[in-house]
Amino acid sequence: MWSPLRPFLFALLFGIGQQVSALEVGGVNFAPQVEVNGSKLELNGAGLRYKAVFKVYAAGLYVGRKASSLEDILKAPGPKRMSITMLRDIDAGELGKLFSRGMEDNMDRAAFVQLIPGIMRMSQIFSDHKKLMAGDSFTLDWIPGQGLYIAVKGKVQGAPFKEPEFFAALMGIWLGRVPADWQLKNALLDLKS
Repeated sequence: MWSPLRPFLFALLFGIGQQVSALEVGGVNFAPQVEVNGSKLELNGAGLRYKAVFKVYAAGLYVGRKASSLEDILKAPGPKRMSITMLRDIDAGELGKLFSRGMEDNMDRAAFVQLIPGIMRMSQIFSDHKKLMAGDSFTLDWIPGQGLYIAVKGKVQGAPFKEPEFFAALMGIWLGRVPADWQLKNALLDLKS
């Protein structure tokens, strides 16, 4: 039996289905929402990191509200998450070094020098894992008042990094003025190229 409400109900159900579907990037599904420290975060954007022509990892950025710049993300209250899933095997120590270089590329020398103890600790976290295999993932969770937690393969790696400057420098790798990959930056910020 036809009802004038049928098209409306169909559109409502279809819209709800679209809102809760995951975003697939490079074979990795990113949930539309995650919960970090009791806060619901929305997927701001997701994309692929390429090195030459090779897909290295898929990354998804979760924030409390949509953001279109690193500054917006850093100013926004509440937790944030960067979720990364490897698409190829990589030496974890080398990844830590690349992250250090990415941080250095996006800040002045004096500010970088201040963060060296944290950078060394972060590099050690990745070096301790020897190798990250395709399918392995890690998250970077910023929780205001606590700090940055790095979790590798679902396990938190020691105490948080307390300095907001460290979190800002780390996010600069992907979202700074000299990002590791411009297409990934645009995807994470949900910007059209």
